[in-house]
Amino acid sequence: MSILITAEELAERLADEASRPVVLDVRWSLAAPDGRPAYRAGHVPGAVYVDLESELTAPPSPAAGRHPLPDEAAFTATMRRWGLREGDAVVVMDDLGNQSAARAWWLLRHAGVADVRLLDGGLAAWRAAGGALETGDVEPEPGDATAHFGAMPVIDADAAAALPEHGVLLDARAAERYRGEVEPIDPAAGHIPGARSAPSAGNLDADGRFLPPEALRERFAALGADGERPVAVYCGSGVTASHGVAALALAGVAAALYPGSWSQWSNDPARPVATGEEPA
Repeated sequence: MSILITAEELAERLADEASRPVVLDVRWSLAAPDGRPAYRAGHVPGAVYVDLESELTAPPSPAAGRHPLPDEAAFTATMRRWGLREGDAVVVMDDLGNQSAARAWWLLRHAGVADVRLLDGGLAAWRAAGGALETGDVEPEPGDATAHFGAMPVIDADAAAALPEHGVLLDARAAERYRGEVEPIDPAAGHIPGARSAPSAGNLDADGRFLPPEALRERFAALGADGERPVAVYCGSGVTASHGVAALALAGVAAALYPGSWSQWSNDPARPVATGEEPA
């Protein structure tokens, strides 16, 4: 099943009551973590706002990182708040090239929801296709879906440390953060030893759409992630790493997520930190 949907395809689905998906709007960024004002100013008709900080994560801690995964009970309550019912199709979107919406895509897939798609190009693509916008909030009737985690692979810090010896560990943060030249939020600058730099923005074209599968395959193969060895992705706190997992899926490569990511790793003084580029 494809993990993407175009704006035109979404418009067709929304026009047909029998095929109408649940649409989730995940506006979030490090610079503007509260996306609700932007959502209220204009969103895809019927789209439910998703608060990444409270609905797609558990409470932060130095031991678990800035955006730990929620537990099944909490995510079940969240899914039902969104109006999600068993068997529903879901479309997730944002205004950041799906770099925040990918966290909802990953969690829903992890929870056992079979049909979850990313709106390719996000809100900009919807507008470019002539899609109408709705203002205010959408409060759906509660759903009955239940989260059953385990459908997506996850690794912890120990597995991330060991992976470069027999697989490929990709760092989805900006290259300057990977190299340790800047670190705006976490306690140490640099990367997990042996990890390769694969910034999530490099998965997208100039319009914020995912690159074609063949281009993504070429990109990841150049980093050693060709599907022949295990692959995992991390980032600052497990959000844009989900975007890397989605891009790898489009390239035909299965990848695990390290949810704690750099925010967990860099808070543990026992964990080594590398800077600069890794040797080829």
